[in-house]
Amino acid sequence: MLPSDPDVSARYRDTAARIRAADTDAAAVELRRIAREVRRSIVRMIDRAQMGHIGGDLSVTDILVTCFWGALSLDPRQPAWPERDRFILSKGHCAAALYSTLAHAGFFHSAELDTFMAPMSALNGHPNKIKVPGVETNTGALGHGFPVATGCAIAARLAGQTWRTVVVLGDGEMQEGSNWEAAMTASHYGLASLTAVVDRNRLQQGARTEETKRLEPLADKWRSFGWEVREVDGHDHAALLRALGPSTAGQPVAVIANTIKGKGVSFMEDRVEWHHKVPTREQVDLALAELAA
Repeated sequence: MLPSDPDVSARYRDTAARIRAADTDAAAVELRRIAREVRRSIVRMIDRAQMGHIGGDLSVTDILVTCFWGALSLDPRQPAWPERDRFILSKGHCAAALYSTLAHAGFFHSAELDTFMAPMSALNGHPNKIKVPGVETNTGALGHGFPVATGCAIAARLAGQTWRTVVVLGDGEMQEGSNWEAAMTASHYGLASLTAVVDRNRLQQGARTEETKRLEPLADKWRSFGWEVREVDGHDHAALLRALGPSTAGQPVAVIANTIKGKGVSFMEDRVEWHHKVPTREQVDLALAELAA
């Protein structure tokens, strides 16, 4: 497993503590800064690898950054710390966003990002628990991460522990039946420590979600399964901070985070072809310039 970066992890702990102590607006300013850095490294990673899922990586970035710096209790120096909160990226094809987030938090050295998708690299196209610190479970086969997260929340209850579990799903992934089995199970057991975040960018490979298999009314579906539902702008860090707070109703929490695929890069935003398209050299330069603004 890759070693942690002690200097970066120390800065992460200080920054996360400062964000959590700040008022929501000040915290959001810092989270936006971090998200910009994470997005720029995602673009560089996919440029070097000449493969990846850049549209979804960019749509989920603000959610990941808010989870890691603002909502969850984690320690990059001790990725297996027993009392840590659990984070699972069920939409594992967006591994570049997760790896960039983990590196910026010091779970491993940022130089490893240069090896993304390279032969023998620990940073595979889908997250691998054995190879990468901070990855709770292997994901990529859609519909698997949410059931595992439900199991984590059950385990916390059985062990009498208070740590939380947050799982992030793609909206196209909600077409998998295993997710609704997990939703039903979590509600049945009243797993208030479990939060499911849907990256609702409304696009999946090849088409819009509503053209492929209609999800709406998505919030009503979650409510009908017995979940506390919070619908927010998935790029508004202040709103995400509030939405990622603990349950207020003794139920599992579903956060529908309305996002834009390719967020932050004008020519990628809300374009289905950027699900896994690789930018040209000129497009990379333009994307990095826009993300620096």
